[in-house]
Amino acid sequence: MQMNGSSSSFGPGGLDLAQSFFKPIQNGAPPSTTKRHTKISVVGVGNVGMAIAQTILTQNLADELALVDAKPDMLRGEMLDLQHAAAFLPRTKISASADYSVTVGSDLCIVTAGARQKPGESRLNLLQRNVALLSDIIPPLAKHSPDSILLIVSNPVDLLTYVSWKLSGFPSNRVIGSGTNLDSSRFRFLIADHLNVNAQDVQAYIVGEHGDTSVALWSTISIGGVPVLSFLEKQQIAYEKQTLENIHKEVIDSAYEVINLKGYTSWAIGYSVANLARSLLRDQRKIHPVSVFAKGFYGIEGGDVFLSLPAHLGRGGVLGVTNIHLTDEEVEKLRKSAETILEVQNQLGF
Repeated sequence: MQMNGSSSSFGPGGLDLAQSFFKPIQNGAPPSTTKRHTKISVVGVGNVGMAIAQTILTQNLADELALVDAKPDMLRGEMLDLQHAAAFLPRTKISASADYSVTVGSDLCIVTAGARQKPGESRLNLLQRNVALLSDIIPPLAKHSPDSILLIVSNPVDLLTYVSWKLSGFPSNRVIGSGTNLDSSRFRFLIADHLNVNAQDVQAYIVGEHGDTSVALWSTISIGGVPVLSFLEKQQIAYEKQTLENIHKEVIDSAYEVINLKGYTSWAIGYSVANLARSLLRDQRKIHPVSVFAKGFYGIEGGDVFLSLPAHLGRGGVLGVTNIHLTDEEVEKLRKSAETILEVQNQLGF
């Protein structure tokens, strides 16, 4: 069943208003075929998927938005709810279907679908169920949009980005996980809050696993271009390492806190993913800490693994990984984070 946007025809085979309402000018040429039409598909219309879709619409990032979900009634309801806001939004064609053919010709496919953990269920079993789910999602996306970029948001995002890469057959630069882009935003917010500055003036990265083994790159933090730790040392201002660790722990725990309070996270990840979509589709060439094919960087070996590194993003996907100088301690923690992901990945046998 496919659910498309509204038509210009009224009644069964009735009046076509588009043809009747507008009269073409004389000596005109047909529309240029070289003008770019941007299409984004979102798979999964739960809280996260709809927050992403809503943010994409309000930020005018696509000419066409396709929604896919296995629940047709909810899917149609969400599509209609968005369409009814057309008078308040930039013009975007919105379509929805349980059939993946609706995603054909997408420039960016965003996957948010995922199984929820059952009471008493192990993380590995949950992961295996999500792998089975992706096995039904990724191949049809790759078939209908072979030149698209895949952006995986489903958790555990690093492992599922690896699985999506394997299932799609895409080159590694066109398969990306949302990774620690949101973690880094939380990190920047907390640092900005401590120093009473705007978070946009803070450059700070969380890298590694999107999870408990993530790594805070304290050595690279700067405020308005001023490296924080070297500034404190030059000014002989004492600071406790535990204070830094507490901020990092707060970043890790913040998602759990939101989930405990409201049951799920949605708005922040919606803005985070829309931010990534803008950098990719508009060729912004911005640096984002996202889950990428990390083998060979910072001494990460032992197998094919995806984890977050500061990546240069543009229309081709991952254009490169930023060569940031890390301390020996940060490199060691990053390698351990990769080992943690690989250990679970090997249990999957994928």
